[in-house]
Amino acid sequence: MAYISSGGSKECIFCMKGTSSNEKKDLVLFKGKKCFVMMNLYPYNTGHLMVAPYRHVGNLVELDVDERGELMELIAKSITILQKVLNPDGFNVGINLGRVAGAGIEGHVHFHIVPRWSGDTSFMTVIGEVRTIPELLSDTYERLVVHFSKDK
Repeated sequence: MAYISSGGSKECIFCMKGTSSNEKKDLVLFKGKKCFVMMNLYPYNTGHLMVAPYRHVGNLVELDVDERGELMELIAKSITILQKVLNPDGFNVGINLGRVAGAGIEGHVHFHIVPRWSGDTSFMTVIGEVRTIPELLSDTYERLVVHFSKDK
């Protein structure tokens, strides 16, 4: 609700968070050479991560080979860490290219990694159109960041 009533940000969150000097506050878990991993401030599920390049481009085909390679490596690293820490039953991994495809921030390409558990869609989501997250974002951040920093 906070996001909806705020009207969203006029600045690109990925450009802002990619250059953040306060990673904990901005939920940035890992900074690579060309891409980074951050938690979603408004997650679909506990552990919902996003992987994005630092460079502001709106389409996957605009990325260079190194950016695409690092994106895939960070997606795999994120899934490995999420499996170890949160033990989900599966994942949704995806990218929305363009507004008609569901891109909320269409100017900066990014991947979503959403851990899934059997039965994680409760009556709250179905009837009340509300999502419930059973753990504070700050707690999830602390559980995950130690694994990302182990092999920087």
